[in-house]
Amino acid sequence: MISGLQLWQWRERAREEAQAAEISPAEVDWFLVTLAGLDRLSLRLGSFRDQDRLELPISLAELTQKWQQRIRDRVPLQYLTGTAPWRHFELAVSPAVLIPRPETEELIEIVAAACEDPQGHWADLGTGSGAIALGLATAFPAATIHAIDRSAEALEIARENARNLGLGDRIRFDCGDWFAPLDSLSGQLSGMVSNPPYIPRNVIPQLQPEVCRHEPHLALDGGEDGLDCIRHLVVTAPTYVRLGGIWAIEMMAGQAEAVTALLRQDGRYEKIQVFPDLAGIDRFVLASISQVAVS
Repeated sequence: MISGLQLWQWRERAREEAQAAEISPAEVDWFLVTLAGLDRLSLRLGSFRDQDRLELPISLAELTQKWQQRIRDRVPLQYLTGTAPWRHFELAVSPAVLIPRPETEELIEIVAAACEDPQGHWADLGTGSGAIALGLATAFPAATIHAIDRSAEALEIARENARNLGLGDRIRFDCGDWFAPLDSLSGQLSGMVSNPPYIPRNVIPQLQPEVCRHEPHLALDGGEDGLDCIRHLVVTAPTYVRLGGIWAIEMMAGQAEAVTALLRQDGRYEKIQVFPDLAGIDRFVLASISQVAVS
């Protein structure tokens, strides 16, 4: 139990620390809303300052300890709070999964607009937190979604998110490497969607400390040129995705030319399109299977 004045003073100090660390002061309020249970309106108006007693679900000492992890160790706020907003979801996250980014939301819209078969089986390869699988399940309510990941720990987070959102019966979760758990569905997928690892290995240490120190390298490392996983998806998808089915991925800025070249050189894709993210950066590639693999 603390006074409103004590919490207001804590907030002011935390905002100063954020600015000094070149972190957005807005994170302080997200922190207080998520962990301390304050509402955004009282934070914006500062009305909590006049309250004699505030009962918080977390002690001020615990709040300070977590905030110092953010400032000193650059732990992402989403890992400290255990949640990340994405589309209209509030997703559970942990250091076992990549933090879902707002730009990935656009991938769902691109796929939904291009889809001619909103039923059948769809795959989210490298599901992580389950964000794309959940987006597909919402966009295609008559489809069965397969969420695949190599990390059993990541799949537990994805399952938790599906249960929390009432979509657990719509998504099937399998631990494995890319298409491997889907051998029984060869040639039957309506589409595959993926946000694969695409960062060149030597670039990872140069990323923001929040990313390179704390996010799982399994979800970041795309090999020497960042394209290893994308190459694999180009080569293997026609074995699993039906004729006319969708192939869609997210990629790193600057990779569009290389990815479209891989698709053209493979010879089994058509309608290859590049789409920008909300910042206008080429971020997504969409294609259609024009020739399936012959077994």
